[in-house]
Amino acid sequence: MGFGVFIHRSDSIYDDSPAEQYQFPRLYLRRVEACVGDWIIYYEPSKVDDTRGYFALAKIQQVIPDPVAPGMYLALIEPGSYLDFANHVPFNGADGLVERGLLNDQGRISGRAQSAVRPLSRSDFNRIVDLGLGTSESLLPRVDEIGTSVGSFQDEQAPFQFEQNRDRVSYIGSRIVRDRIFRRIILRAYDERCAITGLKLINGGGRAEVSAAHIRPVEMNGPDVVNNGIALSGTAHWMFDRGLISLSDDLEILISRQVNDPDSVHGFINKSRRALPPRRHFERPHPHFLQWHREHCFKQ
Repeated sequence: MGFGVFIHRSDSIYDDSPAEQYQFPRLYLRRVEACVGDWIIYYEPSKVDDTRGYFALAKIQQVIPDPVAPGMYLALIEPGSYLDFANHVPFNGADGLVERGLLNDQGRISGRAQSAVRPLSRSDFNRIVDLGLGTSESLLPRVDEIGTSVGSFQDEQAPFQFEQNRDRVSYIGSRIVRDRIFRRIILRAYDERCAITGLKLINGGGRAEVSAAHIRPVEMNGPDVVNNGIALSGTAHWMFDRGLISLSDDLEILISRQVNDPDSVHGFINKSRRALPPRRHFERPHPHFLQWHREHCFKQ
């Protein structure tokens, strides 16, 4: 087992779904197999417009031949392991190259940087995760809070600081950590604005009065990926979770027949009658997750 970097573009020609699978040719089979059972970091190259750099991590569960594409393989992602970073990490950071294993003996970037799949050292993995999770901000709990229930967590806890002798991997699976990071990426995508009402309300403490809702819930195997999320105000979130409102694939707001005051609901949603989308197309709710919500949650 070992860490790795997998290159992925939002406009990829491969049959990739970063939270579920990564398609690759035989050329990279050994390198991908070396990552089975361990964590990889996704990287979007600098040639991509508005690149995200190092943008997410996931755990490889197994590798199988692609059943529909001869000569291709699929790295299957362990359910629930994918996590978008709170901060996109550039290839070159404030202290120079972030993935230092790419430097050759002369201190220059080697040809390994062009490889779509490459091994990653533990120190480089830890460095990228630190930057991606934003450990300098109040996103993560203190060490002694790992393992406590989400309900007992207080928003005003002191910022988390990684212990130098602790492995970052031990925190990645924490629901507390994941919920805080998921909120950060969703609110960033939606500019802290409720997608249903269009309102952007900030309380006296500077905190956005909007929450990050999973379209397919975590307890139903919904991943912590930006296009399985939507920013919702309290009432909209309550209605969405109870299936009183949903969304079509083109983000039309659907109202359940079981709503007892439809006129008020129509006055509550924004005038376009469509959910307000994120600026970047790849951050929009994915039809796969929206379909799940309509079929398993929405009260027709």
